[in-house]
Amino acid sequence: MAVRPIRIMGDPVLHAPASPVEEVTDEIRTLVADMFETMDAAPGVGLAAPQVGVPLRVFTYSYTDDDGAPWRGVVINPVLWIAPLEPGAPDEDSESEGCLSFPGERFPLRRSERALVTGTDLDGAAVRIEVDGWRARILQHEFDHLDGVLYIDRLSDADWKTVQKIARKRGWGRPGQSWMPGVDDIEA
Repeated sequence: MAVRPIRIMGDPVLHAPASPVEEVTDEIRTLVADMFETMDAAPGVGLAAPQVGVPLRVFTYSYTDDDGAPWRGVVINPVLWIAPLEPGAPDEDSESEGCLSFPGERFPLRRSERALVTGTDLDGAAVRIEVDGWRARILQHEFDHLDGVLYIDRLSDADWKTVQKIARKRGWGRPGQSWMPGVDDIEA
């Protein structure tokens, strides 16, 4: 297992739909193990394969709830269903999220309160995850990555302008940029 560099917002792999995984091979198993290690080192609650430069429909997730219960896994070739969004502006305190591909920042974003994801695991077994709240947010965020969408692409116009200023200041937005969890110090 190895920590992999995480691609930053301007990398083309982050802005293109990922391809389905045709077969779970040793290379896919290694990728998933590396993704868990990278996600934990970052630290993050989810990581999609395109974020480590691999254009495949795979994501990992890891979250510990308020009661200390762990929730961790991988979904290969996921399909997502969500409940309709509640109307209105997102709450800055309870609906802000961040992204390892735009590190050090958080912005409010309205997401569905409920989500259902189906797919398979590394053994080819069916996966069905039906969750609400923060876990639903995680699944939606990671699924977006597989369609070439970053959460910053969904922000309000005012927040999008702030994102652009931050990206210019940090020299982001160009292909090939990445950061190494546990090695690079990301400016917040």
